[in-house]
Amino acid sequence: MKKFISWNVNGLRACVQKGFCEYFKEADADVFCIQETKLQKGQIDLSEMLDGYHDFWNCAEKKGYSGVAMFTKDEPISVAYGMGIPEHDTEGRLITAEFEDYYLITCYTPNSQNELRRLDYRIEWEKALRGYIAGLEQKKPVMICGDLNVAHNEIDLKNPKTNRRNAGFTDEERAEMTNLLGMGYIDTYRHFYPDAEGEYSWWSYRFRAREKNAGWRIDYFIASKKLKNRLRSAAIHQEIFGSDHCPVELVIE
Repeated sequence: MKKFISWNVNGLRACVQKGFCEYFKEADADVFCIQETKLQKGQIDLSEMLDGYHDFWNCAEKKGYSGVAMFTKDEPISVAYGMGIPEHDTEGRLITAEFEDYYLITCYTPNSQNELRRLDYRIEWEKALRGYIAGLEQKKPVMICGDLNVAHNEIDLKNPKTNRRNAGFTDEERAEMTNLLGMGYIDTYRHFYPDAEGEYSWWSYRFRAREKNAGWRIDYFIASKKLKNRLRSAAIHQEIFGSDHCPVELVIE
């Protein structure tokens, strides 16, 4: 069995002050992916925590912004940073690790932001990502994890009607997720729990949203249908604090 964890830490240095290292050790994942590190490599020393892991970092050119990392017990065959498309590769949003029989991508999808000022860019980025994934899939099955910044269906957020045109729940963003799944991919949490309500992975820091569980499910493990028979369990760890997101998990055989 292989256990994967993904967590948007919303600033790794801050999250380390709130129990990140303790959770990392307790989770004992084979692969642990994080998004929104908000740092440059070398700004934090996790060498003690990462003993026994290989670590890979993709930092944004802009300091204190975005950034992803991947920690793996098994050394990948190869590791790639970004999609190989310059206009999409300056914000530290993607790491791809190649293993023997699959690729794993940790992904931090751009937010469409207030008044949807980045929605057009977001859609361009999504189309480019699907093209990148399709190229990998020709070689091996692909898994994508991370903060994909979209609640796909109404069941995936507390207040769908009032959020209809807000970033993360626009028709356009939801259609992009539908397009990704339509390429032959599975939303692994919904594979196991198609009707589960109130299962969210992000809550605004405002309005005591987490206390009221007024959240959104925007953190995912998406897997190629070629891996369907190997999927064993999925979980959302709402009991873990330290960020405005909580960790999500996938176990495969």
